[in-house]
Amino acid sequence: MDSAEYERRIAARFATFDQDGNGYISREDFSTAAAALCAEFGATARSEKGQALYIGAEAFWQGMAGIADRDGDQRITRDEFVGGAVKRLRDNPGRFAEIARPFLHAVIAVADGDADGAVTPGEAGRALKALGVPEDIAGTVAGALDAYGDGKVAEQEIVTAFAQYFTVPE
Repeated sequence: MDSAEYERRIAARFATFDQDGNGYISREDFSTAAAALCAEFGATARSEKGQALYIGAEAFWQGMAGIADRDGDQRITRDEFVGGAVKRLRDNPGRFAEIARPFLHAVIAVADGDADGAVTPGEAGRALKALGVPEDIAGTVAGALDAYGDGKVAEQEIVTAFAQYFTVPE
């Protein structure tokens, strides 16, 4: 992959986290994501599922900040994201899955309409759209998550796909 393509991919990954578009990733971006998911699936912040979502978002933020916030200002700039998160996560994709799992587990719980522990591609697409992914891309990605073609997307499929998306090779 040439450097322009690598930079384009990194910019897209950064924008995924920068929910408010202010040029840096912060704790507020993670709580904004949790609020958007609660609103999409009708969960209140004080409900068990809502609380799990906010707790997962905070854990994800703490893990990401620990990896990438080099100056300790509680903001991850694009340079910190590229220099810290992307490079470290590429070297250890399991670490990314580890810090993302509590949040992803909570997303699945809030989106899982029939409470069977997995989401349908439609539910996954709704979650992606709530997180700011354009509708056409969300639908395509959600369909691809159903690796077994059984109409269900399990937690491990989501965690694996999430880690692969964010661990961008140079």
